[in-house]
Amino acid sequence: MTDFTWSELDERAVKLAKVLSADAVEKAGSGHPGSPISLAPVAYTLYQHFIKHDPNDPNWAGRDRFILSGGHASLTEYVQLYFSGYGLTLDDLKRFRTAGTRTPGHPEYGLTPGIEMTTGPLGQGLASAVGFAYGQRYQRGLLDPEAPAGESPFDHKVWVICGEGDVEEGVSSEASSLAGNQQLGNLTVIFDANHIQIEGDTKIAFSEDILKRYEAYGWYTDEFSFIQPDGSYNEDAEGFAKVLEKAEQVTDRPKLIKVDSLIAWPTPGKTNDPSSHGSKLGAEAVAGLKKELGYDPEQSFQVDEEALAHARKVADRGLEAHKAWDEKFESWKKANPDKAALYDRIAAGKLPEDFDKAIDELVAGFTAGSKVATRKASGAVLNAIAAVMPELWGGSADLGGSNNTNIKGAASFAPDEYATVQWPTVSKYGRQLHFGVREFAMGAITNGILLGSNTRPFGGTFFQFADYERPAVRLAALMDIPNLFVWTHDSVALGEDGPTHQPIEHLAAMRAIPQLEVVRPADEFETAEAYRYFFEKNNTHPAAFILTRQGVPSLEETAAKAKAGVRKGAYVLVDTEGEPDVLLLATGSEVQHAVAAAKSLADEGVKARVISVPSLEWFEEQDDEYKEEILPSTVKARVSVEAGLAMPWYKYLGSYGKPVSIEQFGLQGDGDENMRDLGITAEHVVEAAKASIEEVKAARQ
Repeated sequence: MTDFTWSELDERAVKLAKVLSADAVEKAGSGHPGSPISLAPVAYTLYQHFIKHDPNDPNWAGRDRFILSGGHASLTEYVQLYFSGYGLTLDDLKRFRTAGTRTPGHPEYGLTPGIEMTTGPLGQGLASAVGFAYGQRYQRGLLDPEAPAGESPFDHKVWVICGEGDVEEGVSSEASSLAGNQQLGNLTVIFDANHIQIEGDTKIAFSEDILKRYEAYGWYTDEFSFIQPDGSYNEDAEGFAKVLEKAEQVTDRPKLIKVDSLIAWPTPGKTNDPSSHGSKLGAEAVAGLKKELGYDPEQSFQVDEEALAHARKVADRGLEAHKAWDEKFESWKKANPDKAALYDRIAAGKLPEDFDKAIDELVAGFTAGSKVATRKASGAVLNAIAAVMPELWGGSADLGGSNNTNIKGAASFAPDEYATVQWPTVSKYGRQLHFGVREFAMGAITNGILLGSNTRPFGGTFFQFADYERPAVRLAALMDIPNLFVWTHDSVALGEDGPTHQPIEHLAAMRAIPQLEVVRPADEFETAEAYRYFFEKNNTHPAAFILTRQGVPSLEETAAKAKAGVRKGAYVLVDTEGEPDVLLLATGSEVQHAVAAAKSLADEGVKARVISVPSLEWFEEQDDEYKEEILPSTVKARVSVEAGLAMPWYKYLGSYGKPVSIEQFGLQGDGDENMRDLGITAEHVVEAAKASIEEVKAARQ
């Protein structure tokens, strides 16, 4: 923080922020003007005095991170980015919420300089901010664990502004509980308590004491009110700053500062009115606001140039902070050449030299003909990679042993006092994560780890409970970040836990998310190659690895072909002489049934090509020539084999293809029995192949 001073020019800058926010929403014809207007002094104080940032270099590694969790109030952030000199212009504010703009209705990662993550789905910004704090701490532990607190170039803070909607969403509770448990002293949340949401006064649905709630989570809490005891209103930035200064002295807990405000203050007729939350104020109200603040009500986007120039001095302070950090960073590099080499590699997104070797040595120990669950194979691959990739860390939502997401020999990420009989080795820099039964928070936190550090996280749960995690998965896909979701117990074959735990529609639902790569390997050979390709590909898409509970045969065919084939998304596993009569497309544990069916068909003189399809998304990335080679358009008889809904397969089946699928909820019983009872067998594949061939013949007659 800089030495706090507050001048008449600061007051004028806050007024400018309010007027520009009102004008931007009014011009757009829609938006959320109330919160940006009342939050203007809070955001301005943070950007000018508390957040360490360099507008000349939005990606500076030493910067603090700021997340506007209530993304609907996006102008709160856009105006400060404009003030600070991040390259946003007045024209950008005029184009708020329009096509092709850099100022969309909700902040979007990768679009606007200075935006750390996409926010809008309430609660996720706050939850992912916890992940930002996780990532900062783990990366510091990798690179500079012995430095005194606050002295490392890898020390930075995470700042959040949130509102009632954010803390009403369950994911914020999940993540805030973990933040308190982890004692994340670098996280500060400003809670804007304006008591207004779309349906009006929040007390109709939100009545608990939020400070006591966060105290129970283990947070430091404090409160500051712009609403005075006599009912008057005073945007006392100096008083607010003193509360923040006091909070900054607390380093062993996350901090929640409640700020009592009146939405849209001082807009006549709209202050403390629910209509100002999600609708434009209207010309009369905007004119009234401008009169209150000393602006010409007849002008739009009027700029107080002197106040703007004053606000832009923050860039000079940012350059000074950046220079001081550079000196500290260079000293660290000289003193720690090995750690510096690690930093350079992970910052560049490069894999370690021994990455391929680690996987090759593991695969060399696999045996065709053995029977291994792909969840177990996944655990073996993750551990092989982890041995050479210190930036890889992760865990599970209370299912580490079942998901096989435990890193052998790793300390758990936790304060010393939280060691348990089951997890006796803990460290604040540990790489084994424990999320408890919090799937949504796990997804949001691992998103934040990716965005806020150079490390590579993963998180695991049962595939059925990916439903709880799905909003975070969707946001990862929307932001195009390479999060790794490990989902096991992938079908009715998990057995006795019954229909509540047996995924049916989940493969179709996850494949429906754009930019999410769904990977369902057939056996341990495909599992290893899928991990190899995911990391080597080094693209921006997240991936979901869908894995079996039950053992599946390690196939001779995959042993020979998986290394070249898996990265194509689909490849010929078993072929025929000449053109095949039918194509059998299968994924995961059902590939074995397609192989068995092809042998049975061959005994009857029917030529069946087996195509393993570990990832439809990877297959779609191939060129048309390859797709035609694998799925020749001249072969109309086709069968898909997958223990889930057939919906994703009709594109490939064509007019005469037949799905071997499950179109109902699961069954109570043994997993093998469930698969047989629901028709996931080689015999059923043979029947479907013959039926498809017959339909093709009939159509040609």
